[in-house]
Parts: sequence; C-alpha cells; structure tokens
Amino acid sequence: MITLKAYLFISLVLFVTGLVIMLSRKNIVAILLGIELILNAAALNFVAYSKYTAANLDGHIFALFIIVIAAAEAAVGLAIVIRFFQVKESVHIDEASDLREELTR
Repeated sequence: MITLKAYLFISLVLFVTGLVIMLSRKNIVAILLGIELILNAAALNFVAYSKYTAANLDGHIFALFIIVIAAAEAAVGLAIVIRFFQVKESVHIDEASDLREELTR
C-alpha cells in the first residue's frame, strides 16, 4: 500500500517542477503548463490527506473543484495566447509588455 509520505513526495516533485517551469520559461504555453502542474500537486495533496487523515470526501471534492478551475484556466489562458499570437506572432512573455500599446493604436 502506498503511504502518505509517498503521495506527498510525488506532490512535492510536481509542485517544484511546475514552479521551475514557471520561473525559467519565456513561452506562455509552458508557463500555463507549470501552473497546471502546481494545481495538480495541490489536488493530489487534498486527496491524499482526505484518504489518510480525515477518511471523508472533503479532499476529493476540493480536488474536483481544482480540476474544474484548472480546465477553465486552461481554456481562458489558451484563448488569450491565441489572441496574443495573432497580434504579436510570438508566444514569448517578454513581448507581452508592448501589447497594451499595440492594442490602443
């Protein structure tokens, strides 16, 4: 049987990987991927603690909400990336600071 420590270690690896991706990449799609990994780590923590400590469904419900929010974030984020690519023809975060000047012209 998998222990709570194993789940927490996997969650830590997911969280650190997501954080490293968010801080090191300049591609907006990669940054969104890092955010998704961080949200998945949080959902895994909720489910693991729910299974091993409280023995109720509260953590599972929170994890379900996290998954729904992550799906909505991905849809809105990708829509913004598509529009950004149409305007700038790039998906690098460094070029996002000029977007306001481009759209007001």
